[in-house]
Amino acid sequence: MEPILIYGFPLGSSMGLVAALEWLRKPYRLCRVDMLGEMRDPSYARINPRHETPAFVTDQGRVLTENMAIASWLAARDTERRISFEPLSPQADRMRQLMAFVNTGFTAAFSPLWAALEMQTPNPAMQSALRQWGRGNVVQRHDRLEQLIGDTPFLLGDYPTLADGLLIGVARWLDFHAVADRNRWPKLAALRARLEADPAVIYATALEKGEHSRGAGGCAGHVPLAEVIERFGTPRA
Repeated sequence: MEPILIYGFPLGSSMGLVAALEWLRKPYRLCRVDMLGEMRDPSYARINPRHETPAFVTDQGRVLTENMAIASWLAARDTERRISFEPLSPQADRMRQLMAFVNTGFTAAFSPLWAALEMQTPNPAMQSALRQWGRGNVVQRHDRLEQLIGDTPFLLGDYPTLADGLLIGVARWLDFHAVADRNRWPKLAALRARLEADPAVIYATALEKGEHSRGAGGCAGHVPLAEVIERFGTPRA
């Protein structure tokens, strides 16, 4: 069977993994999930008890969660090295370093902003404090990433890799939360512009918005969430 990526909308970090699957050019399927609705349903816990996306059903029917675990699974099967590098190479070490930075500190910096936005019972004073704290963290992490970016068109060379995929799914949160002008970080802004113009990223963004679009990779179509839960979710207690 083809693996299935369960990706979320709106503005899910998983958008970049859809793009990475397109770059990989191997058969896969998708399952689109409303993170404000379907993902919060108790039945979704059968796929991910943390009620988060992404989740990934492997070609053996096993469910993986967490961006880094899914990226590692893809890298191990990237025999043509379209989105990764030889496991013991310096480039692979560098890719894992950048992915870890994006997946931890860079992504986590936005957590206070999401907490303020999603607070079920509004608390203006607490929300203001969370936004102030979050904006400071986001700026700091953008400063650090700007220092890490080299002179190549993409993070690790002349073509996008898994590291670029993980980044582009999250980097757009800067604009959504109106933290700062992206041009404050010229290297990162230029990288984002190249990625946003990439056909795979355009395709992934269109799917996230619910638009019917055809990619150039190996997508074999969408699978309904109910079917994924029934076939691959853990049995009900």
